[in-house]
Amino acid sequence: MTYQTSIQSIGKTIQQNGAPWNAIDGESVARMRQQNRFPTGLDIARYTAKIMRQDMEAYDADPAAYTQSLGCWHGFIAQQKMISIKKHFGSTKQRYLYLSGWMVAALRSEFGPLPDQSMHEKTSVPALIEELYTFLKQADARELGGMFRDLDKAREKGDEVEAQRIQHAIDNYETHVVPIIADIDAGFGNAEATYLLAKKMIEAGACALQIENQVSDEKQCGHQDGKVTVPHEDFLQKIRAIRYAFMEMGVEDGIIVARTDSLGAGLTKQIAYSTEPGDLGDQYNAFLDCDEVDAANVTNGQVFISRDGKLMAPKRLPSNLYQFRAGTGEDRCVLDCITALQNGADLLWIETEKPHIGQIGGMVNRIREVIPNAKLVYNNSPSFNWTLNFRQQVYDAWKEAGKDLGAYDRDRLMSVDYDGTDLAIEADERIRTFQKDAAREAGIFHHLITLPTYHTAALSTDNLAKRYFGEEGMLGYVKQVQREEIRQGIACVKHQNMAGSDIGDDHKEYFAGEAALKAGGKDNTMNQFEAA
Repeated sequence: MTYQTSIQSIGKTIQQNGAPWNAIDGESVARMRQQNRFPTGLDIARYTAKIMRQDMEAYDADPAAYTQSLGCWHGFIAQQKMISIKKHFGSTKQRYLYLSGWMVAALRSEFGPLPDQSMHEKTSVPALIEELYTFLKQADARELGGMFRDLDKAREKGDEVEAQRIQHAIDNYETHVVPIIADIDAGFGNAEATYLLAKKMIEAGACALQIENQVSDEKQCGHQDGKVTVPHEDFLQKIRAIRYAFMEMGVEDGIIVARTDSLGAGLTKQIAYSTEPGDLGDQYNAFLDCDEVDAANVTNGQVFISRDGKLMAPKRLPSNLYQFRAGTGEDRCVLDCITALQNGADLLWIETEKPHIGQIGGMVNRIREVIPNAKLVYNNSPSFNWTLNFRQQVYDAWKEAGKDLGAYDRDRLMSVDYDGTDLAIEADERIRTFQKDAAREAGIFHHLITLPTYHTAALSTDNLAKRYFGEEGMLGYVKQVQREEIRQGIACVKHQNMAGSDIGDDHKEYFAGEAALKAGGKDNTMNQFEAA
């Protein structure tokens, strides 16, 4: 429905209700509807799931069409990110949001900062999804409000051509609302708990849920030690629970991202159930580190499994956990991924210890031998030392090629002394093209950075504090913040407008007409930024 047809339709409704509705203006209602395109989170989830499915098909046709996101821990951060994307690139196409469980734990828990161990309130996750979309919808309302005011000005001037141009822009407006890939950790409990939380996250607007194969009550950050995985059937129950949640809520094309932490997880809490050789439970147990046992030498408290007709004792730690054989991580990852895709997952996430295209691509190639269109979501994690990793990768490649490395010490490559060297320049170029190269060579459909805005907030605050509380004083803020906001066209330099003051003025005028007491008059100091 176009802007004009919406006005006409609303006008008929007002007319049908007679004199009591005479004070309601149809065009004002049409504007409010345009500014609130998504009344509920389910409207958002259905809309964004279709976008993601289309993007997945586009990637299958051309790996250059990969997608990206940045992790957000507050609605304002998400809003400013999408406003910046529209300003710099003109479109939000192939750009998403990521909601990180790590940042919810560290920044949004009522307990205060917590490690990424599923100790935070699980209700914080759907609450943050709802918050992110509230801010994105407000970005729509703010931008459209400006377009409506420009339309009124064009009409006042009698400039019909400009008025038609603006109406066309309104009819073809691109929303700031984009898909969110949301972290449900390990489900915060059993399959039923996973299902209940998934429903809340979907109701809040999430079209894609990412779940990992760790034990819920032993869950660790993917880049820390001590990770414990579960047998495949336990994980598949949770994948099925999420699919049921999507279908119950009417988001039948919702996306499930199955994450495996097996590469860095050497422990399991359970021995898998197995009924016959070669079944999934048997394959899982085959990775256990076991010692053959002589039945005559059984000791107290031992647990046994049979393997190839032999009695085997899995190595059990004082924590009551069992350990896997060393060097089996990649094989376990491949089995995890194939199994997840065969049982309802749509995308994979392999948590790695370093950003290495060869390592990721090697596993993906094995997965694609069974499932040719397997695709990954990949964590371009701040837990990696990107500079050191890529300088070492270049060093090793040059060494293999027989280049002279006499000017370099591999153990010191992070040093600023190397910043201008050919090695550092090549490493930076590999970092720059990492996402494009990995999308092409390693099956990565979606690249995300989990915690970027956590780090940028810390860095920018440190720089401001150093300058403001130091010799620069107020100039430390004006020169480094406000002046740059003005010159770079950062929308929130007019912070009253960003917080919704002009939207509120519009509503006051709708509700009170000439009696409206508006904030945006000549004495509003935000007018000082009009030239900006």
